[in-house]
Amino acid sequence: MTALLELRNVRKVFGGGLFSRGQTIAVDGLTFSVAEGPPSITAIVGESGSGKTTMARLLLGLVAPTSGEVCYRGKNLRKLSGGERRQFLRDVQVIFQDPYEVYNPFYKVDHVLETPIRQMKLASSREEEHEQIVTALRAVGLRPDETLGRFPHQLSGGQRQRIMVARALLLKPRVIIADEPVSMVDASLRATILESLTALNREFGISLIYITHDLTTAYQVAENIIVLYRGTVAEAGDVERVVKDPRHPYTQLLIGSIPLPDPNRPWHNEEREGSIDIDIHRGCPFANRCPRVMERCRERPPLYRVDENRAASCFVYSEKPILAADHLDETFVGHATAR
Repeated sequence: MTALLELRNVRKVFGGGLFSRGQTIAVDGLTFSVAEGPPSITAIVGESGSGKTTMARLLLGLVAPTSGEVCYRGKNLRKLSGGERRQFLRDVQVIFQDPYEVYNPFYKVDHVLETPIRQMKLASSREEEHEQIVTALRAVGLRPDETLGRFPHQLSGGQRQRIMVARALLLKPRVIIADEPVSMVDASLRATILESLTALNREFGISLIYITHDLTTAYQVAENIIVLYRGTVAEAGDVERVVKDPRHPYTQLLIGSIPLPDPNRPWHNEEREGSIDIDIHRGCPFANRCPRVMERCRERPPLYRVDENRAASCFVYSEKPILAADHLDETFVGHATAR
């Protein structure tokens, strides 16, 4: 089955231009796909600088890959016809991190809801347009009479972010890319916004790519998870397995850094005995922070199928079968159904 949205061995390098010799490898040989169906929720997690947002911008076509392909229904984004491009813009929607920067402060919030309807010609009259907006607002838990007709500064951060969820819903997309959608709202509102997102998946059949640095919310929301480190996949698979029993040393470090209400639980440190100087651009990207580093880590580790619904890129599991990068989704829950 052709994937709806796909990264094929994508690499993205920033810098190295005429006046700069330095380069930053944001995404390094990443392969990932979103199936046509059934709808899924996949979390992309990692620390700052791991390549999460660059991955989102590549999927949206906002930046071009240095190498590899970004494809929509099997066709390179740069080769889409006008009609295909229009359908792509409708099928793939995004919710950004900052709910305020999306708005023009001189326009009422109605503007961000009316614009996509008019551009995509989704309504034949103003009455139908208003009806669609009201339905979308109610679907994300907002009362139209308390929302419409107001300026952005008159609404809370949670209301502004839920309006952006409603805006995405108006276009009836196939997939929504949510880039840190709750990191800039109060903790009390996060559960409400995340519930709105999961309702889109459950009730409207929309796949979600949930990008976050917060493993706790990733565990609450997602079915599958990809842990990125320096633009490469450290570990991927069923979120239950990865979070409760992490196998890659980096994932273990991430899980160990989550504070728990247990005074007897020790914190996990990155300290390790000994040191091996490794070029992380040629070898394992995590080698210089890894407590289990070995000489073999001078090479780049492949993805090993650690168990049925999980893969990890670490030589500790070299006795396990190697998983081809383009078969990463075989570790995801629901993959067999999707095929």
